[in-house]
Amino acid sequence: MTKFWIAVASAGHARRGKVGFMQVNHGKKAPLQRIRAGDGIVYYSPAETIDGKDKLQSFTTIGRVRDEELYQGEMGGDFTPWRRNVDYLDATEAPITPLLDGLEFTRGNRNWGYQMRFGIFEISENDFRVIAEAMRAEI
Repeated sequence: MTKFWIAVASAGHARRGKVGFMQVNHGKKAPLQRIRAGDGIVYYSPAETIDGKDKLQSFTTIGRVRDEELYQGEMGGDFTPWRRNVDYLDATEAPITPLLDGLEFTRGNRNWGYQMRFGIFEISENDFRVIAEAMRAEI
């Protein structure tokens, strides 16, 4: 059964992954173990950079998980974050604000950003489609 996810990362980090991978929660393995081949993934970026002082609040990348492979990437030093392969779609970045009333996970929820703190969470297929349309991505 296909699932759909929002992962949270700075725009800089999300864009770096567009070469074909995803990682979440500072490279932790456990969150990625819930994701399967064919699942849809959208990155939401609260800010351009990791320090968060340059507010963005946009969906930055969108794609599909390519396969079941879970592996560790080489980042230098002792940092080897867990990753999954993703086929990213051609898309434009889209701010979340115009979508707040149209997304199930945000509609009527003043504190919609709270769930973003978990780094990754499941969304409905409908929300995935609404976001894809806003990003002009063909899914």
